Amino acid sequence: MELLPAETPKIAQRHGFRSLKLANISMEDVLDENPVGVDYGRLNNGLHYYVRSNSKPKMRAALALAVKVGSVMEEEAERGVAHIVEHLAFSATKKYTNHDIVKFLESIGAEFGACQNASTSADETIYELLVPVDKPELLSQAISVLAEFSSEVRVSLDDLEKERGAVLEEYRGSRNANGRMQDAHWLLMMEGSKYAERLPIGLEKVIRTVSPETVKQFYNKWYHLHNMAVVAVGDFSDTQSVVELIKIHFGQKVSPDSPPLVPHYPVPPHSEPRFSCFVESEAGGSAVMISCKVQVSELKTVKDYRDLLAESMFHCALNQRFFKISRRKDPPYFSCSSAADVFVRPVKAYMMTATCKEKGTVEALESMLMEIARVRLHGFTEREILTVRSLLMSEIESAYLERDQMQSTSLRDEYLQHFLRGEPVIGIESEAQLQKTILPQISAAEVSNHAETFCTTCSCVVKTVEPRSHATIDDLKAVLHKVNLLEEERIISPWDEEHIPEEIVSGKPDPGHIVQQLEFPTVGVTELFLSNGMKVCYKCTDFLDDQVLFTGFAYGGLSEVPEDEHYSCSMASTIAGEIGVFGYKPSLLMDMLAGKRAEVGTKIGSYMRSFSGDCSPTDLETALQLVYQLFTTDVVPGEEEVKIVMEMAEEAINAQERDPYTAFSNRVRELNYGNSYFFRPVKTSDLRKVNPRKACEYFSSCFKDPSTFTVLFVGNLNPSVAHPLILQYLGGIPKPSETVLSFNRDELKGLPFTFPATIVREVVRSPMVEAQCSVQLTFPVVLKNESMIEEVHFVGFLCKLLETKIMQVLRFKHGEIYSVGVSVFLGGNKPSRNGDARGDISVYFSCDPDISWKLVDIVLDEILRLQEEGPSEQDVLTILEIEQRAHENGLQENYYWLDRILRSYQSRLYFGDVSASFEVQDEGRKKVRESLRPSVAQSALQRILPVPCRKQYTVVILMPQISQLERFKSFFLPAIERYRKDAKILVAVSGAIVLGASLWRYSRHNSKS
Repeated sequence: MELLPAETPKIAQRHGFRSLKLANISMEDVLDENPVGVDYGRLNNGLHYYVRSNSKPKMRAALALAVKVGSVMEEEAERGVAHIVEHLAFSATKKYTNHDIVKFLESIGAEFGACQNASTSADETIYELLVPVDKPELLSQAISVLAEFSSEVRVSLDDLEKERGAVLEEYRGSRNANGRMQDAHWLLMMEGSKYAERLPIGLEKVIRTVSPETVKQFYNKWYHLHNMAVVAVGDFSDTQSVVELIKIHFGQKVSPDSPPLVPHYPVPPHSEPRFSCFVESEAGGSAVMISCKVQVSELKTVKDYRDLLAESMFHCALNQRFFKISRRKDPPYFSCSSAADVFVRPVKAYMMTATCKEKGTVEALESMLMEIARVRLHGFTEREILTVRSLLMSEIESAYLERDQMQSTSLRDEYLQHFLRGEPVIGIESEAQLQKTILPQISAAEVSNHAETFCTTCSCVVKTVEPRSHATIDDLKAVLHKVNLLEEERIISPWDEEHIPEEIVSGKPDPGHIVQQLEFPTVGVTELFLSNGMKVCYKCTDFLDDQVLFTGFAYGGLSEVPEDEHYSCSMASTIAGEIGVFGYKPSLLMDMLAGKRAEVGTKIGSYMRSFSGDCSPTDLETALQLVYQLFTTDVVPGEEEVKIVMEMAEEAINAQERDPYTAFSNRVRELNYGNSYFFRPVKTSDLRKVNPRKACEYFSSCFKDPSTFTVLFVGNLNPSVAHPLILQYLGGIPKPSETVLSFNRDELKGLPFTFPATIVREVVRSPMVEAQCSVQLTFPVVLKNESMIEEVHFVGFLCKLLETKIMQVLRFKHGEIYSVGVSVFLGGNKPSRNGDARGDISVYFSCDPDISWKLVDIVLDEILRLQEEGPSEQDVLTILEIEQRAHENGLQENYYWLDRILRSYQSRLYFGDVSASFEVQDEGRKKVRESLRPSVAQSALQRILPVPCRKQYTVVILMPQISQLERFKSFFLPAIERYRKDAKILVAVSGAIVLGASLWRYSRHNSKS
């Protein structure tokens, strides 16, 4: 097989994808088993290692320890232990105690948090670290942490008790509607195998009662170096020194001569389909799922690789059809998608999932099955194959162009899959060459053949999910029988294709001209004032060769809309988006953009309207054409499109009302921001107030006048190429004879919101299938205008400080939560350059309902302690390090630079000189960092939050709804406690409880009948 060499000379690397030669291959050629571009080997004790140098991000390393141990290896009394081991690893090892590993990670700027550092699945456990390597000792210490995980996790009674609460809270969090639906689907799919009874989260009983000895026995039995691999991808000067570090920390560890082999747990196939009609009262909507299981096939030859490409084309083409069907008149579903994924180690699943209106699951199922049958009978059209081929070719071209700019985490994940799944890693150069060679050869028939895998005799599982029971298993079987009969009789018609316009812009506009051009070398940006009044700013970067990001904004949004038009205008983007804001229906535009990497989205906010996008430098013209179409299209409401939007909106509102968290979030919003129409939750009755014509008119006017917009570009731009395109498609946007929606940022109407002046502590009770409890504690914030820049930076540091300290207290000290979040909201302020800014800082976590108030008081005590005593020197150094590392990573990303320049234009200190505004913001950050000491942080906590913090705050707790019997108990039990020595009163109270319970049972019986 003649492919590019693994180490491509630099002169060859500069060649584009289009000049890449086709590969001279045979289908029987074997793909290299050893991963390309990495130092790969195995120590004498059985440990595999993968080490690769990669400079993105700079001075960072992505590390991982992969263990071929998951929940499927647990015995009945161990269900949940694999996951508990993962938790204990960060708690204590032989070398580190009392969560010292977490403290180490945070001290070097590597954040620790829920789902960020480790994961446990049915088949494996993976520990991941992203650490700085600008100091030699940091990499060594990070690898030593992975070595501790491999064999030195401490499992004492005290360690276990500290982590039980966190694991239980993670378990409780998984017992919501989504968790129950996922678990039910897992059981249905895995029925007949050990996997069915080995969900990674485990059993609540085991989590609460498992002994240290049982956990230690599982750990010692399965955690052997033969089952493990260390992966290190980062900005290393050489890989051999990293290999030596791995040998130092792992090489002396000993594995048993005959460690237990990783068992194979088969999932038996079934020729008869399985059916389920799952009713979930808290479901976010109605859905249909069709899953077909196949054995995982090995990827060893070029033929295997070709089959995988054909499979990808199949799902891509099918998804395009599903999208077009969802946009037809009276569609059978709102959305539908198809995908293939490895479910567990031995099984791969082809999955189709659709969301639909209530009572629509049977119709949706029929449509999904009909489409698969249509493909089996008639195949995909040549145009469909041409479209998906272009899409896949575009994706691999982008990956090839950015092959030297891949993130270390992405490369690390490739090597993890090589170890865990045996997936070959042949290098992006070889993959690009293979795909460029093979994709044009794959025929429509070859792609269509994959529809045979979506067969009801192929270990098929058909499932509906509904908030109320409508579909029955007999209904599902009847649909299968009907579609099978139609397919057998071959009376399903071929796919009917639409006419696709050739050009996005039918006639090229007359280009505008540059009125003024300014250079700001300190920021590296160029500013253009165009003849139609639009301001354009761009910054050329080389972070990613195939990326250009852009955004445009104008002042004036929904706050300027009269109250009686609020609902219509707030739905403007949704309605217009369904009709087509670029002059074409979304289903047509999808085909028109096939093979091009260009997308544009719109947003209408409280004070601004904006568009933003992402494109390849080669597709910049296409992206700018979309912007031109956005400004020159008058969106006209169509009956069918509006009907679809309203149905989807009504379903979404109904789903929110079923969600127990809705009443909680609504009360938080109402309490903290007032009961203004702007913050009030939308009800189904409000949809009747929506005027589609008004919505479309408003949307069109929002993107009409180019003179009100400032547009920013960041990425791999060539000014000599970009300038003419900018002048033609942005400069060519006609300026209206009169300005449209032109507002002075200092005179915009502010949103009506007020924070309570006193303490408010409330409980919101919602009916729940299983008990959940969420807490939000909120403090008002006022930032003074004269020190706004510094105060905004202080708020960012304080949020991270509070999050770190509250996590330490609630999780690491008391072991009662899984995670905590602290965030700031300043978005309610109008963008005026005058006056103070108001907002709030919120602390939110979930916990056991019975201890929620206790935890609220612990949080208040901790914040009060920080206000009175201040944080420690180490606390401050930790948050400074975390912020600095995030800043360093951001400086290598286009998104970060786009956001910084955008904030400079929108800053209160912007008066026409973007570099001055940028430098003031940078100076503000630098000033805060240099001044931040424990005493300064303490002063900021006193200045920004109420002092003491217990003086003014709101706390809202979501609790399960109490039954009538429980209400009787809660009312009378205090009386029992108060008068427990008075026997007469005791008798009377207990009699009342019995009477109340009887009445409750009677009323329940009657309501049922």
